[in-house]
Amino acid sequence: MNNHIQPNQPGWYYRLSSFFRHKFATPVYKIPLDAGFSCPNRDGSTGNSGCIYCYNPSFAPFSKNSDTDSTTASISEQISRGKKKKFQAKHLAYFQSYTNTYAPLEQLKELYDEALDDPEVIGLSIATRPDCVTGKTLDLLEEYARRCHLWVEYGLQSAHDQTLEYINRGHNADSFARAVKQTHRRNIYICAHVILGLPGETPAMMLKTIDFLNKLGIDGVKFHHLQVIKNTPLAGLYAQGEISVYDKEEDYIPILCDCLERLAPHIVIHRLASQATTEELLIAPHWAKGAGQIAATVEKELKTRDSYQGCRLDRNENP
Repeated sequence: MNNHIQPNQPGWYYRLSSFFRHKFATPVYKIPLDAGFSCPNRDGSTGNSGCIYCYNPSFAPFSKNSDTDSTTASISEQISRGKKKKFQAKHLAYFQSYTNTYAPLEQLKELYDEALDDPEVIGLSIATRPDCVTGKTLDLLEEYARRCHLWVEYGLQSAHDQTLEYINRGHNADSFARAVKQTHRRNIYICAHVILGLPGETPAMMLKTIDFLNKLGIDGVKFHHLQVIKNTPLAGLYAQGEISVYDKEEDYIPILCDCLERLAPHIVIHRLASQATTEELLIAPHWAKGAGQIAATVEKELKTRDSYQGCRLDRNENP
């Protein structure tokens, strides 16, 4: 959509909280939800084993662990327990777990409507795959965008097809580009997910992914660092010494800041790093500082560099 109020203070990046404050004049918090969806990369439609790094309970706090749980709470129950009750705030219903457009339209509408029935929920954020939106799906989402605030979060992870094949994504970069172009015309905000530190990727490759996103004109981005989680194929590769993970101070913060400097200033930063729901599932890396401290470290690094989001954007090549 590209109609954001942009940051004007050097040394900063465009935080999602700032975007919400400017747009709604009140705090807005996302409530993560598990609506019981599956994924084509797990049910045999695209693949059976999923992405090599993915174990949903490790990042979705309300996600059902199919090995131990038999039921999932209703959407309204999850929203009720996920509200920030101590604050005068509004909320987005964040359909997070697995692929949240991967169902018949009637089922999608029922679940989305249930979320919006809560008067404190002002909109939706829907996480999905770029190969799991059809024209009819986007027609439905466009209807919601006319009456509430709506983000669609597409998983990209990397703009390099060789990386996508290695991590078993089940789609290529062109699939992402097509989904973004089809979504753009519908008054829907678009967020891309990117993982830094994927096996075989160089810093130059990661910056090329940022260039790719700039050219597509997305509205937001979530940065993740590669985490090794139990119950994933990546865990086996890590145990065999075939892959490594980033050190926060020496590796991740520098490349993340490089990416921010290259990223167009209108793009809202939804997240700076991954965060496992529990240390019990995390094999590596174990970083001592939480999300707030990572944000402070990033800001400090940008100010040390005398830089800010978009300061190294090549405006001859990117919009």
